[in-house]
Amino acid sequence: MVDQSASQLDTVFHALGDATRRRMVQALAAGERSVGELAAPFDMSLAAASKHIKVLESAGLIRREIRGRTHVCRLDAAPLADAQAWLASYERFWTSRLDALDRLLRAEDARAAETRDPEPDPKPDP
Repeated sequence: MVDQSASQLDTVFHALGDATRRRMVQALAAGERSVGELAAPFDMSLAAASKHIKVLESAGLIRREIRGRTHVCRLDAAPLADAQAWLASYERFWTSRLDALDRLLRAEDARAAETRDPEPDPKPDP
């Protein structure tokens, strides 16, 4: 059985795996946009832009509303928060591993310094 949250997370990361879709998400972070407004910065047809928008919709990252003949999109940031939470768990993991590596390297440096620079022998009294 597939874990629903893992499947949703896979869909979100797939959607964000494309630079065009990431730029669309960035644009929507500033406020809602029509499909035409989302497509305008890209050298693509409205049909191609619509395919990207459908991927973002499938991931739950955007909501589309039809107002007359205009399709208006807005960002739904909840799936981004889920992705951030997943990434944060790995950030904590790697931070702890890197902290341990830092301690190990500092200890190695201290031992190497002791070996290179032994305490000078006291001078004998004349």
